[in-house]
Amino acid sequence: MSVESVNPDASAAAALREPPLAGGGVPLLGHGWRLARDPLAFMSRLREHGEVVRLRLGPKTVYAVTTPALTGAVALSPDYIIAGPLWESLEALLGKEGVATANGSLHRRQRRTIQPAFRLDAIPDHGPIMAEEAHALVERWRSGEVLDVTMESFRVAVRVAARCLMRGSYMDARAERICTDLASLFSGMYQRMVVPLGPLYKIPLPANREFNRALADLHVLVDEIVADRRASGQKPNDLLTALLEAKDDNGEPIGEQEIHDQVIAILTPGSETVGATVMSLLLVLTEHPELGDKIRDEVRTVVGDRPVAFEDVRKLTYTANVVTETLRLHPAVWILTRRAVADTELGGYRIPEGADLIHSPYAIQRDGRSYERNEEFDPDRWLPERAKDVPRYAMSPFGVGNRKCPSDHFSMAELTLITAAIACAYRFEHAPGSDPRPRIGITLRPRRLLLRALPR
Repeated sequence: MSVESVNPDASAAAALREPPLAGGGVPLLGHGWRLARDPLAFMSRLREHGEVVRLRLGPKTVYAVTTPALTGAVALSPDYIIAGPLWESLEALLGKEGVATANGSLHRRQRRTIQPAFRLDAIPDHGPIMAEEAHALVERWRSGEVLDVTMESFRVAVRVAARCLMRGSYMDARAERICTDLASLFSGMYQRMVVPLGPLYKIPLPANREFNRALADLHVLVDEIVADRRASGQKPNDLLTALLEAKDDNGEPIGEQEIHDQVIAILTPGSETVGATVMSLLLVLTEHPELGDKIRDEVRTVVGDRPVAFEDVRKLTYTANVVTETLRLHPAVWILTRRAVADTELGGYRIPEGADLIHSPYAIQRDGRSYERNEEFDPDRWLPERAKDVPRYAMSPFGVGNRKCPSDHFSMAELTLITAAIACAYRFEHAPGSDPRPRIGITLRPRRLLLRALPR
């Protein structure tokens, strides 16, 4: 299937079909109420209605793309850019000048600035910090207290990002504030995406006040981080130094707003997605204790009696497959949007210029058309001889094309090392009040995970 620019004359337009309209919309809200109530089930059923399906989100028409081939085509086509309901809801947090939301030449320049920190040959430099934080997590849990997994997961994600990419102990006192702020922001932004009733979000209701408080505090935190680095006079070989010394296309230092937005982009999307994935990994280890046993056995075979280290990660193939299968069934990034910048053809349907498109990695990665026993947690499906049977673009947890997450190898190494360390030390069981159901926000993670860590 292909995506092609369409000559917008009458005969060409008439030759293309209009995608079918999904059922179940209601006046004013359209399909937004279903996306708010049970979005995972709603998105997972859309392929039954076609490869491209029209949705109504408030007054807007959005095109849902439901097949791996077409989502890959959209990601790789220059006719679609980062925009649409998801990114509009994120702009209040990420700004318009960060690598996550920028397009065109600005995005390419920013990628060139940050990419060196995530090169394969640069990642080993971060290895000792990753290992130190993973083992600190294990040691902190030896108290036997019930674990609030949300805070624990986001704490380790924020600390690894800050210490590896911004090399600052000044993050220690701010990690808790960042975690608290992100929890409020990513929940509120999802509601603003699926029910785009802009003026209502300015009413000083409790939820709106909490969202605005968290947003203001996070921006203050970023300004503090940048100011502290400048005041220190230090220039460690890290991503923050690269940003502070970066030049624009005219050879001039980049502006303060771009620095601010780039630091936000380093701290928030990466920490949010890694933290959410650590939560899902802990849920998987709780619900499938045999996986932890196999991981422990693999680690012992590879490292013996010493603590697992970054240098061991490449040999921990089963552990990595557990991480990959967790990313398949519990993707932190479960919904994505794009915008057409020209009239295009997608799967035989006309997509008009300016139209927003939406697709769900969650739905695609659980689709029975792509995966045998699609709802079963099976790490062995990622063995080389079986992984080759997975359709192209049916598993893209870090994205595709020039919008692929630059930290994919960094994040996989981090997640594999954390999983190995905690599975060797503990088994887990739910504590009273634990609620493992999905929490739907801009990212996907367990709602409230309270666990007891039982030493092995």
